[in-house]
Amino acid sequence: MNIKKLSILLAVIATAVAFYVFDLGRFFSLAYIKESQQSFSALYKERPAFITAVFFAIYVAITALSLPGAAIMTLAAGASFGLVWGTVVVSFASTLGATLAMLISRYVLRDSIEKRFGAKLADLNKGMEKEGAFYLFTLRLLPLIPFFVLNVLMGLTKMKTWTFFWVSQLGMLAGTVAYVNAGTEIAKIDSLRSILSPGLIGSFVLLGLFPLLMKKVLDFFKKRKVYARWNSVKPKTFDRNLIVIGAGAGGLVTALIGAAVKAKVTLVEAHKMGGDCLNFGCVPSKAIIKSAKLAHQMRHADKYGLKTAFPAFDFKAVMQRVHDIIAAIAPHDSVERFTGLGVDVVQGYAKIVNPWTVEIALNDGSKQTLTTRSIVIAAGASPVVPPLPGIEQSDYVTSDTLWDAFAKLDVLPKRLVVLGGGPIGCELAQSFARLGSVVSQVEMAPRILIREDEEVSAFAQKSLTADGVQVLTSHKALRFENVNGIKTLVVEYAGAEKRIEYDEVICAVGRIARLKGYGLEDLGIPTQRTVDTNEYLETIYPNIYAAGDVAGPYQFTHTAAHQAWYAAVNALFGTFKKFKADYRIIPAATFIDPEVARVGLNELEAKAQNIAYEVTKYGIDDLDRAIADSEAHGFIKVLTVPGKDKILGVTIVGVHAGDLLAEYVLAMKHGLGLNKILGTIHAYPTLAETNKYVAGEWKRAHQPVKLLEWVKKYHDWRRG
Repeated sequence: MNIKKLSILLAVIATAVAFYVFDLGRFFSLAYIKESQQSFSALYKERPAFITAVFFAIYVAITALSLPGAAIMTLAAGASFGLVWGTVVVSFASTLGATLAMLISRYVLRDSIEKRFGAKLADLNKGMEKEGAFYLFTLRLLPLIPFFVLNVLMGLTKMKTWTFFWVSQLGMLAGTVAYVNAGTEIAKIDSLRSILSPGLIGSFVLLGLFPLLMKKVLDFFKKRKVYARWNSVKPKTFDRNLIVIGAGAGGLVTALIGAAVKAKVTLVEAHKMGGDCLNFGCVPSKAIIKSAKLAHQMRHADKYGLKTAFPAFDFKAVMQRVHDIIAAIAPHDSVERFTGLGVDVVQGYAKIVNPWTVEIALNDGSKQTLTTRSIVIAAGASPVVPPLPGIEQSDYVTSDTLWDAFAKLDVLPKRLVVLGGGPIGCELAQSFARLGSVVSQVEMAPRILIREDEEVSAFAQKSLTADGVQVLTSHKALRFENVNGIKTLVVEYAGAEKRIEYDEVICAVGRIARLKGYGLEDLGIPTQRTVDTNEYLETIYPNIYAAGDVAGPYQFTHTAAHQAWYAAVNALFGTFKKFKADYRIIPAATFIDPEVARVGLNELEAKAQNIAYEVTKYGIDDLDRAIADSEAHGFIKVLTVPGKDKILGVTIVGVHAGDLLAEYVLAMKHGLGLNKILGTIHAYPTLAETNKYVAGEWKRAHQPVKLLEWVKKYHDWRRG
């Protein structure tokens, strides 16, 4: 805290202390007001403007400094100024004082509070941005929180000063009128309690409930407005309770939940059941990663005391294994399985023609139209293809098309270019390099895995480089050329052009939500990079939801499945109770070797969000099991609240990092700190001991030094 802020804080504290030390509160008692009423009224008649100004200034000061006395002064205003003028004076004075109190809190406290509780304040500010004025108005009408506390709390948010001012004035007006009116008959008042009759209390309660009721009414009319142009086509009965568009992770889980609770559900998929993850992403990429890792281990068999071998393989057989694995897992997501579980599976292209009707162009050429109570859009995402000159003639493949395209190749691509330095690009670049391709990975950003901490990116680049990948960061792809059958990517680096010859190119620069062809534009559902939804995953139509990649903000299979629960439950039971999607604990893993896994904050994000943290780090090169496996590389890094064992985030770089992360996901989900992990028995020798040892590092850094000095003295004394 700087000198100015400290000075203001000390001045406020000194004023409060002086108020009590000099017993200034006696001037703000009911007895004193009643005794001095006549003399005060006489002064007011002589100099009305001056007395009003002094009264106004004192009221503002009392409120701004959060001192007791505002209620008594409100009664005094009624007794001296009358109902109308007293209400005007008090209304503006109380609002101005409350605004000053809010601004003092904002200036003195907000920065330090943000450093300590940045994540919680970020969530609070999001809510305040949407509904802040409404909640402030409600709390002003029904003071569940004392006004001076509310002023301080609002100072910690990012609510605009003008919004705070006018909402406070409007919200406090009813209470101000009640107290000023009571003050006009101050002779009949024995105490503040005598003002609060059951009738008046009941009135305040009704006033407090009024905005809540109004919100329900507004929601009702808002709903009527959004559905207005469709009312004439709303069916009286419905064919389905729920229609789900897309059979990826989000759609499959949504349909499964609906069928499990005995709803009538139709799942529509135009292409392959299982979506991107099974057919193009998670499953095939892990299959190729495993083959590549085994080839790598054979080449480095001397690490294990064996003779090195240079694996000879048939690339077609490697790619066939990928497709065999997809086929082996496919029954889990098949039409037959979901039909057997009670889901009506329809294969075709779905288009929403109105909020309750879906038209399906079936794959056999026919059409089917179904009405439904609710709809969940879970259409997934597709690869981004950058608009580079010559790219359409480059014979590029994406993560969606490479598995079929490469399966047709007789041999492994000799020279491979991978565009993109994100997780997908890194996994594919390392895998094909380990199989024997000469791989050039082109990334425009200054480092790969740009969302991770710099040391993580550096470790990943070192690993990829060791496997033969030429990692070209800060290289901007300009165009593709094909001269005399020689395919070339032209890039820019440090202001100069470079040429990279290749046989095959993989485009892995990201994925974008599939938003076209589902009727969203005709319905007026807003879309940007994703479908716009609220915290319940509702679109502007409360019966149409989105989940998975089309909803964002994460493009993970496990997040899509997580959202699916909220979409399904809200769609089917939202009339009674709705649940806000919870994104507090989201794990992620990049399956390069060694793996990179993370949950919660990393240092990059903590700094960006102004969140105070401590770092505890443990090197996996010290772990017995990692040494025994010749996998002694990597580290685990835990961010905690300063001085506490509460976990803010964990990053693991090492073998099986994605599996090791699960313990921290569980701990963070249920509020368990590092002390709990330290006190848990971990089997020896296992990689999971890493989690216990990093907790031990934290414990050693937070030893009670003074206490241990006394313990040492005790042991010295015991020895005599």
